[in-house]
Amino acid sequence: MKRLVTLMVIAVLCLGVVPGVYAGGKIENGKKVAMDYVLTVEGKIVDRSQEGSPLAFIQGKGMIIPGLEKRIVGLSTGDRKTVQIPPQEAYGLPNPKAIQQIPRAQFPAGQTPKVGMMLQMSDPSGRKVPAAIVGVTGEAITLDFNHPLAGKTLTFDVKIVGVE
Repeated sequence: MKRLVTLMVIAVLCLGVVPGVYAGGKIENGKKVAMDYVLTVEGKIVDRSQEGSPLAFIQGKGMIIPGLEKRIVGLSTGDRKTVQIPPQEAYGLPNPKAIQQIPRAQFPAGQTPKVGMMLQMSDPSGRKVPAAIVGVTGEAITLDFNHPLAGKTLTFDVKIVGVE
């Protein structure tokens, strides 16, 4: 048993193999990828992978935003890269039609609507859709159904943890 543990430690140190994470190869369509990342927008961190829990996805399946998927092709385990993704290759440009008003009377009783508040709404099919309150008057509440990162340039600092 001690020898098996020693061999695993040697594999981790020499080969960069982390148990439970993919090893070797270059990123191309169909490959399983494990990646650590930090996402910043306008210099502020808005998301990151959790330590020890890299983002796992299959390259080319549309599981991550298109601009990031395109910019990591060819990277290998251990590679690091900083990439900027324009809005058109991320969450798109804001759609003015996605900003709508509802009568204030439709807002749940007992709650006070405030600009910046996020709500979970339901579309006609019953699917949950997030919306941000962007305006409040005595008569109406203005909701923005655009993705919160629509119109933003995203900066990803990535480290490829594994490719299989």
